[in-house]
Amino acid sequence: MKIFQCDECGQLLFFENTHCGSCGSQLGYLWRQNMLSAVIEKDGALEAVASPKARYKFCANREHDVCNWLVPEANEDPYCRACELNSTIPDLSIPENLRDWRKLEYAKHRLVYSLLRLQLPLVSKKDDAEGGLQFDFLANVQGEDPIMTGHDGGLITLNIAEADSVHREATRKSMHEPYRTMIGHFRHEVGHYYWDVLVANNPQALEKFRILFGDNTLDYGKALEAYYQNGPAANWSETFVSAYATMHPWEDWAETWAHYLHVMDTMETAYSFGMSLDAQLKSPATVQMQADFDPYNQPDFEPILNACLPITFAVNSLNRGMGQPDLYPFVLPPAVVEKLRFVHQLIQPE
Repeated sequence: MKIFQCDECGQLLFFENTHCGSCGSQLGYLWRQNMLSAVIEKDGALEAVASPKARYKFCANREHDVCNWLVPEANEDPYCRACELNSTIPDLSIPENLRDWRKLEYAKHRLVYSLLRLQLPLVSKKDDAEGGLQFDFLANVQGEDPIMTGHDGGLITLNIAEADSVHREATRKSMHEPYRTMIGHFRHEVGHYYWDVLVANNPQALEKFRILFGDNTLDYGKALEAYYQNGPAANWSETFVSAYATMHPWEDWAETWAHYLHVMDTMETAYSFGMSLDAQLKSPATVQMQADFDPYNQPDFEPILNACLPITFAVNSLNRGMGQPDLYPFVLPPAVVEKLRFVHQLIQPE
């Protein structure tokens, strides 16, 4: 993600900030300009310093401290580009639900940021019931079956229990996963949606998909049962980014899609900070990179990959020095790189 600064005092800001910690200015995000702008109230509306000729209002979800995006004052819909995708939210009269929903919204807004930067088709089911995207954030109810996170025809359901770090860590261990985060869930599940949008009805893309990922017509239910009974093949890491990706070509795609978004976000952040690495190592080992390009404007995947891999090694080393797990606990073998390249070329054709 890019670096944001307060345009009143220059203070560095996080994407989720609603006020500047230095000068106290109210802040609002303008997604079209990709700016987190100071805002002032003027004649009953809001004026953004970054866009002074327009008039805005805050997204209605700002009252719950889950959103800082701005909406044009003339819009009838009170919700922003990210919040309009919501279908169901948990019962906010329960304090724990509000706390957990807030964490989910922070992750979802970062997801939508990436989708907008990639200029992917993004429409709510409210506007396109068949082809749109929508989110249900649901809480478990005592005595009923637990809510299952998943995707079905553009509807992404997330169990808000995933926002609880203790629950998430326990699930990660029980599932033998090296990585389980809220942003990871969002990126994975939205990958299923974009398979329908970008691949399913594109004969050329579908043919290439089947070469790289396998036959998508395989029975999903049987594949799921076989995976949980037998686990992945012993040599799965040679061709898949995760064990779960071995379950079915659709899951391989969704896992690869999620990792593609991981890579793009990492590289935009590195670009924004002007990061470079030049470790003094004996030949042939090298840890060198120069993040001197915006990955969202880079049609060639090779520079993105060549810059990202040294970063992951460096940040993993920093984490280990602090006694923390690897920030990026994955290896990208050549077969996975080809899958990532396919995703990039599908989104950003040369």
